[in-house]
Amino acid sequence: MTEITLVLPYALPPPEMARDLIRALQTPALAALLSRHSDARTTKFDNNSRVLPHEAWLSHALGLAPAPDHPDTGAPVATAAMRGCGPELAAAAAAGHWFIVQPANIQISRTHSLLSDPRALQLTEAESRSLYDIARPYFEELGKPLLYAAPGLWFVRADDWSGLRTASPDAATTQYISDWVPEGERARDYRKLQNEIQMLWHEHPVNEARHARGLQQVNSFWLWGGSALATPPAAVPLWVAADGAPSWMQALAAPERRAPDVARLLAAPANNATVVLAELIPPAQTGDWADWLARLQRLELEWFAPLLAALKEGRVGRVTLVMSHRHEWMTVSGSKLAQRKFWRKQNLNILLSTVRT
Repeated sequence: MTEITLVLPYALPPPEMARDLIRALQTPALAALLSRHSDARTTKFDNNSRVLPHEAWLSHALGLAPAPDHPDTGAPVATAAMRGCGPELAAAAAAGHWFIVQPANIQISRTHSLLSDPRALQLTEAESRSLYDIARPYFEELGKPLLYAAPGLWFVRADDWSGLRTASPDAATTQYISDWVPEGERARDYRKLQNEIQMLWHEHPVNEARHARGLQQVNSFWLWGGSALATPPAAVPLWVAADGAPSWMQALAAPERRAPDVARLLAAPANNATVVLAELIPPAQTGDWADWLARLQRLELEWFAPLLAALKEGRVGRVTLVMSHRHEWMTVSGSKLAQRKFWRKQNLNILLSTVRT
């Protein structure tokens, strides 16, 4: 019977705001799924990790990394993402050690530097291609092929950088960059190349035009996600909704699985599925909790309520929710039988576990 796992990054409210946010939610289906469960577990995440809990969980689920509670698990997703970016990149991923390269905006002040959310760049195809074309020869001069996948998503082969410890953009966003830059034996070589590209792009026509339109300038790039040969496709089909999901995450799913909804999942021939719904990441990163509430209410209508109905009707055998914030994740699973636990009051109090601990 069908089993569906929903991965919901930042669906756990931050402890300091949990009570107020939960009080504002009107999500009876989510409350039923969380309250009348068969199993529930909460796991603390290593604060020193250079990726976020959902990134480590997803990497493990795809067979790319150890268990996500392992210290500094990382997210070696580059070659797996390349496999979803067309035959040319999939073929290139078969040899060498590849990293994700994402054009970025770094806010520089007198005392520190911050990485802006890459989603906010809203790079067009023409802008991304132009910046890529001028940067590519500098990578290749060092023997590091640079391949283009999509606006804001490139890949570089750097076998001798395989020992670099890197951080995901979402982990580093809004943090002091000095704590998140690549570390390792070849970190100096990376910084030298990064500085050269930054100078190339400093007064590039793309950035001058963006500045004139009031948009963030693309003044640097972020390198992360290093991995070697991609593993075979996961046994359980992965679906990734585009809203809020960075392009590398979307590429982990086959093209036909990048616009999921409950009806499509139930009609798919596979028995089980994992679905990543990342739309809560942007408002949580920026602290826009009104938007976070609105998006969670939409998930109630589009996902939680239909899945609860399918569970009660026996069309789904089990629903598992994987919910996280920056330093913790929670896994809650339930079945049709669990929904008969009428003595359990339907509420969202389980989300307060981070407050109590």
